[in-house]
Parts: sequence; C-alpha cells; structure tokens
Amino acid sequence: MTRPSASLTPVLVVGCIIIMVSFAIRASFGVFQLPVAGEFGWARSEFSMAIAIQNLAWGIGQPIFGAIAEKIGDRRAIVMGALTYAAGMVLTAWSTTPMEMQLYAWLVGFGIAGTGFGVILAVVGRAASDEKRSMALAITTAAGSLGQMVGAPVAEGLMSFLSWQSTFLVFAVAILSLVLTLPLMRVPAPASRADLEETMGAILVKALRDPSYTLIFLGFFSCGYQLAFITAHFPAFVTEMCGPIQPGSLLHGIGITTTSALGAVSIALIGAANIGGTLMAGWAGKYYSRKYLLAGIYAGRTVVAAAFILAPITPASVLIFSVTMGALWLATVPLTSGLVAHIYGLRYMGTLYGIVFLSHQIGGFLGVWLGGRMYDAFGDYTVVWWIGVGVGAFSAIVHLPVRERPLGARLA
Repeated sequence: MTRPSASLTPVLVVGCIIIMVSFAIRASFGVFQLPVAGEFGWARSEFSMAIAIQNLAWGIGQPIFGAIAEKIGDRRAIVMGALTYAAGMVLTAWSTTPMEMQLYAWLVGFGIAGTGFGVILAVVGRAASDEKRSMALAITTAAGSLGQMVGAPVAEGLMSFLSWQSTFLVFAVAILSLVLTLPLMRVPAPASRADLEETMGAILVKALRDPSYTLIFLGFFSCGYQLAFITAHFPAFVTEMCGPIQPGSLLHGIGITTTSALGAVSIALIGAANIGGTLMAGWAGKYYSRKYLLAGIYAGRTVVAAAFILAPITPASVLIFSVTMGALWLATVPLTSGLVAHIYGLRYMGTLYGIVFLSHQIGGFLGVWLGGRMYDAFGDYTVVWWIGVGVGAFSAIVHLPVRERPLGARLA
C-alpha cells in the first residue's frame, strides 16, 4: 500500500497543533509551584505530588488511550482526552486542599495521555511514508518543544494580571478548542493485510517476550525522570539557587531582572533548543542506528547534568545548561517511537509505544515526587539531581544490546 508523503499533510499539521497546545499547558506546571504553595502555605512536596501523580496517570493512560484509538478510532480517543484534560484543569482551579489537587491530577494526566505522544505519534507514523516517517515523528515531537517554549512564559504572563485559578480555566478552554481541528485528521489504512490479521494480544505477547522490548522499556525511564524533574522543579531551583542578575547585563537589558523570570525563561529556552535537537534526531534516525543515537543522547545528558551541578550556578550557567540539555530534551522520542514501529510494526504502535511510555512516566513520577520530598528533607535538590545523573548513565548503557532488526524477520 502506498502512503502519502509526511510533508505538511493535514494529519501532520493537526497532530503538531494538538501536541503543541497539550504540551504548552503541561510544561507550565512548574511555574505554578511557588504561587500555589505560597497561597495555601503548603510544603513543596504537596504540589510536587500533584505533578508527580499527573505524570504517573499520563503513563498509565498512554497504553489505554493507544488501545482505545486502535479500537474505536484516533479522533474519538483524542476527543475523550481533550474532555478529560479540560475537566481536570477546571477542577484543579477549584482545589483548596492538597488531596483535591492530587485527585484531579489523575484527570489531567489521563487527558495528556489522550492528547499526547502515544496517540498522536501513532497517527502521524501511520500516515507517513516509510522514508518520511522518522522526520514526521521528529516534527511532531518538535511541536511539543514549541509548546514548551511558550507554555511557561504564557502562564507567567497570564498570572501577572490573573490568578493562578483563572489561568487554569484559560488553559481548559485552549484544550477544548483542539476538538475543532479534528475534522482534518483523516488517517489512511493503518497497516498491511498481514498486520491487520495479527491480533493485539498476539503482538503484545511477542513484544513482551522480546528482550529488546524490555531494554527499550527500561531505557526510557531516565528520560521521564530527568524531563519531569526539570520541568516541575527547575523554575523554583533557579529562583532560589541562582546567583543574582546583575544590572547592566544582557539579561537585565532585555527585561529579565529576577531569577523567577529567568526560571520561566529557562524552560522556554529548553523548548526552543529542543526544536533543533529533535529535528536533527529525526533526520539522523533515517540514516543511522537508532539505538546508538539513543545511547549517545543519554550519555550527553549525563555529562551536561553533572557539569551543571558541579559548577557555580549563575545566570550564564543556567542559560548554557538550558540550551545544551534542550538540544537533547525530546530527541529521544522520535527515535524511541520509531524504534518501536520499526521492530514491531505500525498496526499496534500506539499501544506498544504506550507501554514503553509508561516507564517514562514512572520515571517522571519519581523525579517530581522525589524532588519535592528531597527539598523538604534537605532544603535543596542536590541528591535528586545526582540520581538523575545516575539513571541517565544507566539508559545510555541499556540501549546498546537492543536488536534493531524487525521482530517478524527475526522470528522467521
């Protein structure tokens, strides 16, 4: 079956819009850390737990929404995700206790799953031709980085004249508006006749018995740990730990006069740098071994994170870290999803990638939760940061034995 080109198709454009809005909101939660804790007098770990639960719910929901999309249709799954996401945001805006906020975080997390990578990348992957798939997945992932680039500053700007509760309601409306784009998302037949004849249960059993699938699952853990920890805690980390912004400096000259503003900008800068990094990963994934590219990315993250925490934390080091870590940020996603599609096929890519993504979100849960608990226990983030360095090194090693040859060819 001939597939259309991935370049600027309606499916790709709509997928990018959905990912961008969904991730803009998700990436802004770290900006709410101090306002929420300050208003209610909560310990840092209380709001951190809500974000941690959100990440865990996202991971649990990802294979569920992937299976829903494969059973009843991609667009219906996305509508369900958008409605759940918006409901979670509205209820969170009315929360006044940690238990309420942590309860509604489950809805937000499931909503992200329905509008996030597991569903959208599977749609885009099936709509793209073989030679365009790696770049199509990278473009969609880069749209998430664009969302991250604008999400935190938009949240910071809205809270300059709105309460954090009203900002959550604005974000809920933005999520619901995504439904208007879905009529353009018409996806071609998902796979070949042979793929269609294989049941979901059969391919799941084959994948779960394959050691390479287990290695990919384990390797994605550190990605979630590092990304979620930095997204949730880095703005507060920079606000409290970074040296002052000097009058007359370049940052001061462009209006960034406080470490709080620098914290929000750092998240945006990570997103901006990752657009280039993710597109480069998508291009490289077409020509080079994905497992070695992934090992290199995780090794690079390990070095960057270790160097940052060992050096004095200054505005300059924050900017350097944001750019270098940003270039490696979501570059793992098109490579990991592409690796799953290459080895196990496109028919149940959403479910299979969703299970792998659960590992990512278990890591995300621990990164956010440990960040809050370690801060409350020790008054800083040093221990949890070094744990992130260690798991990054583990992921670099664990990808090396992965067998990239398609599973069907190996079994045959």
